[in-house]
Amino acid sequence: MKGLMKLAVLILLIIVCTQTVTAMTVSSITVDPSGSLTPSTPVSVTFKIQASSFPSGGEIQLYTSLDNATWTYTLLVNDIENLRPVSGGHNLAISGFELAYKMSDDVAVRINLAGNAPSVTQTTDSTILRVTEYDANDRAVTSSQVVQNATIVNTADITSSISSTETALADYRTHIDEKAALNIDTSAAEAKYTEAQQKIASASARATSEYTEVNSDLTDAKTAIDDGETALDKAWAEYEVAAAQVPINNVDAIIAWFKGNTSTANDQQLSTIITMREVAVSYISNANDAITSGNYAQARQKAQDAFAKGNESYTDALARQKELSSGWSLPFPKIGGSTFIIIGIVVVILVIVGVIIYRKRSQWDELG
Repeated sequence: MKGLMKLAVLILLIIVCTQTVTAMTVSSITVDPSGSLTPSTPVSVTFKIQASSFPSGGEIQLYTSLDNATWTYTLLVNDIENLRPVSGGHNLAISGFELAYKMSDDVAVRINLAGNAPSVTQTTDSTILRVTEYDANDRAVTSSQVVQNATIVNTADITSSISSTETALADYRTHIDEKAALNIDTSAAEAKYTEAQQKIASASARATSEYTEVNSDLTDAKTAIDDGETALDKAWAEYEVAAAQVPINNVDAIIAWFKGNTSTANDQQLSTIITMREVAVSYISNANDAITSGNYAQARQKAQDAFAKGNESYTDALARQKELSSGWSLPFPKIGGSTFIIIGIVVVILVIVGVIIYRKRSQWDELG
């Protein structure tokens, strides 16, 4: 009894193993033309199936998406050719019965498939050839399945992709011109513009069968545009930082004037001016840090804050300098300019008054 059980298990294992054993291999697949295809393009596919020891209860099923497909195949047994009738349609089945020969025989099938690339509403991958082995229980042996795909190109997609990339390039050109008008350095952006322009021209010159290459060119063009926009954004931020430095430099010159004069070195408003100047400098530092980290929008904002605070400091410093230079606030005003004229007038008046007083005293002395 135990012996029968062991025998049954052994038989079951043999059956299972037999069902999963691959009985075919596909080789020498050639697709002409290779690469991407456009609808209605004639396509030829040749390949060979090695099917020695193929089970009589199995089957090889072939499928193609090609339109007007015809299958021509030749059975080879020990290199003796046996041409089979031409079949049409998307499917072809070769039964195991047709392939079942002695285990010592070399059995193969040479197949030629011809048809036209199918029509598509959008660019997509299509199955040019699929070869699947089925066992006696009509189950697919997926481990031996062979699939050959090709991209079927909707030419309108190529035109649309090129057009949209050209539109992006035109928008980018506008951005460059806007920044150039502000005297922002656009040299890096211009280099990327030229690169993108060349890639678009390359894509436009390619044949529709070079769909992969067209996509690669357009991808490179979009990358160049994106990199150029980034370079433009950085240059804009750097420009704003440079602009913010101007009022700081101006106020530095006035602060030096204050400190260079003993009468103004300790002016009560100087500390407030310096404090505002230091705040502006801190904003500049923050802006430069933001540029380093690639946050160009934040860098521009900090630069604008620096400009506003630096300009406020400069305006106050300039007003105080003019006020002190006028001579009214200095204990010992400088002799020069309007101050000299005022002092001259005062001196003349004093001289006249002195002469008048002198004459009157002289008259009083004479009258005695």
